[in-house]
Amino acid sequence: MGDVVVYGSVSVDGFIADQDDQPGPLFDWLLNGDVPLDDSGVLKVSQTSHDYVRAYWDRIGVTVVGRHVFDMTDGWDGAPPAGVDHVVVVTHRPAPEGWDARAPFSFVDGIEPALRRAQEIAGDRVVEVAAGDVGGQAFAAGLIDEVRMDVAPVVFGSGKRYFGAVDAQQLLDGPVEILQGDGVLHLRYRVRR
Repeated sequence: MGDVVVYGSVSVDGFIADQDDQPGPLFDWLLNGDVPLDDSGVLKVSQTSHDYVRAYWDRIGVTVVGRHVFDMTDGWDGAPPAGVDHVVVVTHRPAPEGWDARAPFSFVDGIEPALRRAQEIAGDRVVEVAAGDVGGQAFAAGLIDEVRMDVAPVVFGSGKRYFGAVDAQQLLDGPVEILQGDGVLHLRYRVRR
């Protein structure tokens, strides 16, 4: 099986969104370069960020998100983001009414069953877990192998925490990788077992 990675852009003080649930400048680095990150032509980053992020994105088989992210993005109109093959949505509710059952999305109740489903689908590819409450639940349950953060140069002071409501100490190894992009610091840690 591939690694299970919690990933997200984050403020210097550890938030993935402000008090109004907005990312503010956390994603500015995705628009401030001259190297296209995907086929859309919208995302353009520095060469360093491109090489780091593109290599990671190409390894992702499944992304796991919570229902809140799914609803905020309108389910990406049934097409998983960033070229990901499948999205597993952790939710206590069924798929939205009228949802196309052929879309590559699974709706699973609970973090552990959701990660089992994601690993079945991903095989030896990476299972990416969105930072925030779902990422924090997976982290607290000991289901995460790696933590990736794209640290943006902003301090929110409060908002949605990178690890959600997790309040237990956990040691990480590393950082095993540190790269400075344009307006972002890419960090990668292994979770100590």
